[in-house]
Amino acid sequence: MLKSIQTLTGRVTMYRLVLNCLAVLAFVALVCSLLGAVPYPPVALVASLVVVLIACYASNRAIAAMFGVVPHSESSLITGLLLFFIFPPSTELVPLLGLGLAGMLASASKYILAVRGRHLFNPAAAGAFLLTLTGFYYSGWWAGNPAMLPFTTIAAILILHRTRRLTMGLVFIAVSGGIMVLRSLEAGLDLTTASVWPFTSSPMIFFAGLMLSEPLTQPPVRWAQLSFAALVGFFFSVPMHLGSVYIAPESALLIGNLLAFVFGQRRGIELILHRRTQLTPTTLEFSFQPTRKLSFRPGQYLELTLPHKGPDSRGLRRVFSIASAPDDSELVRIGTKVPDRASTFKQALDGLSEGTVVTATSIGGDFLLPRDTGIPLLLVAGGIGITPFASQLADLPDHHDRDIVLLYSVSDPEEVSYREVLERSRVRVVLVSTQAMTELPASWATVNASRVDQELLRRHVPDIKQRQVLVSGPPAMVAGVGSAARALKARRVRTDYFSGY
Repeated sequence: MLKSIQTLTGRVTMYRLVLNCLAVLAFVALVCSLLGAVPYPPVALVASLVVVLIACYASNRAIAAMFGVVPHSESSLITGLLLFFIFPPSTELVPLLGLGLAGMLASASKYILAVRGRHLFNPAAAGAFLLTLTGFYYSGWWAGNPAMLPFTTIAAILILHRTRRLTMGLVFIAVSGGIMVLRSLEAGLDLTTASVWPFTSSPMIFFAGLMLSEPLTQPPVRWAQLSFAALVGFFFSVPMHLGSVYIAPESALLIGNLLAFVFGQRRGIELILHRRTQLTPTTLEFSFQPTRKLSFRPGQYLELTLPHKGPDSRGLRRVFSIASAPDDSELVRIGTKVPDRASTFKQALDGLSEGTVVTATSIGGDFLLPRDTGIPLLLVAGGIGITPFASQLADLPDHHDRDIVLLYSVSDPEEVSYREVLERSRVRVVLVSTQAMTELPASWATVNASRVDQELLRRHVPDIKQRQVLVSGPPAMVAGVGSAARALKARRVRTDYFSGY
């Protein structure tokens, strides 16, 4: 099941997945309205949806033009759909004008409430909050309708799973749901009713999956993400005022976003392209010179923003694991596959001239080696999934004594990336491929196989029970290897996957 979900969601970008989920929920809402399960007539849903989508799309393009940047159309449509579920649908002029204004305020927040290219707040939450301050229209969060709950839950699971934020979502639900249950009991509700209604008749599930999950406004590391979820869950479920402002769900998220910014990278990161290197027939490495020294740990990623004309559905941003060690040099390196039918982002990246300045919006991630150097490790890489391991192995001391085995699965031995780093690291390397392998280091073992499965792990890593396993690569491969390692009772399994990078 896990492998199937990863394969399904891995076929589209994060933006497209969220957009598709919201579009399906909008369709479900319309059907529920026709059946009388949603307390708004179909014409109100259609009118509100059209107004808010046009407002978000048009204002985003107009404001982007004012700031001289390429607009992200999918992002604006996502914001519009979120606002559609936040404000009560209507056919009356004032509410429709309010929805349009909320869309424009949300678009403006992405450019004005930002620090060096990184917006601070969830745009939909910002638009809803700012409109509420005007007194023009107020949020209703009707997405918590019980008739829509099964579909909302599926959408939330898909998105949280894809963003690897399931635990964060569960922390939010546990905190907010727990507080709401206690408050309901204090208000005199019986235990059954108090335990059920927060999960079936509140916007909590929708909020967790489709609002809280936005990566750009979260902290970059796991402990901070879980703290962020708990904090937002508290403000989400406890009615209070800050001065004259009532803490509605959108306000709770904005408070969390502000604190997340404190924990995260405080400004956009400017990177100057130093050189492009052909690592393998299908893999390129891009070396960048940061305009200021970067602080990161081996195994972390950076999110690269690359505005370009005619972007496809995959958008203007992409996440890349950093392949260089923090102390390697003054350059930051990323590796990526560039297929014949590459995305417009990949084409734009490949077409950059040396000296071009690009922007990274954040650095984060928890795919790290354990601090205890006495723990035996098994690293399993599939294709370009070698990049975080390249950073980690390059960071090892020259005379380290860590017990590390690297299983590296490639379609062809010519596709082995970062060979020099692997050789210098002096770790045991097992290369897995269906093609004949020649001219490899004598210390490397080779296996003729199409994939890393349970039998291969048992045969070539017989002491896997003593090892912590880290897996990086395409989603389906990561799910399969992770399941196999757990079945063999590996000490611990951590995963990191690449989807189309």
